[in-house]
Amino acid sequence: MNVRYRFIMTFILILLVLCGCSGKNDRKTELTISAAASLQNALYDIKKAFEAEHPGIKLNFNFGASGTLQQQITQGAPVDLFFSAAEDKFDKLVEDGLIKKENAADLVGNELVIVVPTGSTKEIHGFEDLAKAEKISIGTPESVPAGAYAKETLETLHVWEILSDKMVYAKDVRQALTYAETGNVDASIVYKTDAIISKKAGIAATAIKNSHSPIIYPAGIIQNSSHPKEAELFFDFLQDDKSIEALEKHGFNRLQ
Repeated sequence: MNVRYRFIMTFILILLVLCGCSGKNDRKTELTISAAASLQNALYDIKKAFEAEHPGIKLNFNFGASGTLQQQITQGAPVDLFFSAAEDKFDKLVEDGLIKKENAADLVGNELVIVVPTGSTKEIHGFEDLAKAEKISIGTPESVPAGAYAKETLETLHVWEILSDKMVYAKDVRQALTYAETGNVDASIVYKTDAIISKKAGIAATAIKNSHSPIIYPAGIIQNSSHPKEAELFFDFLQDDKSIEALEKHGFNRLQ
């Protein structure tokens, strides 16, 4: 009886050890990627390719306005990599020592466009026509890069003072697009990459490049990442031709 009991207990212990080892091996490293809202669709495509190539790593995205994300990182949010829609927000983290220059790279560019609701009768075909709009949406310039570029463009065209009272500020570029799609505004100024995915709003005009600062999207590894090796793998993956092509497919511009 004692022999049988010892055999059963030994067998149970072996099973527990095997199950424990199996659970440990199946556990994935989770990376938190803070990224501009305009990158959402492209990054979900890249996520599938990356996780297929690195099955031991899971990517979790935190999308939002670049300024808000930068502030979160400055305040100690647990982030492994930052993919920004604005160089100034990104450069602040480099200046503060939260991203090393050797762990950072400019990846793609974007364009600024006016979108109007499908079926709009306002006859808005260019930036000079925005005076016809009763309400215009842009991202909050202080925290949303697309909003800052929009304000800069309108100032360059000397119409910001005329149009500023018509502005409806959005928390990020996707919300600005939604305002146009739902007809809550007559026009929104957003990135081309957001406009081309919409079925309820169309592009009315594209801002000329010298009307605003270059729209550059930099990415970099956060210095205090809990998973620096895995973060480096994803950082390198983002710079691969296949990832750049995926970004181009969603309307981003390859940098020369």
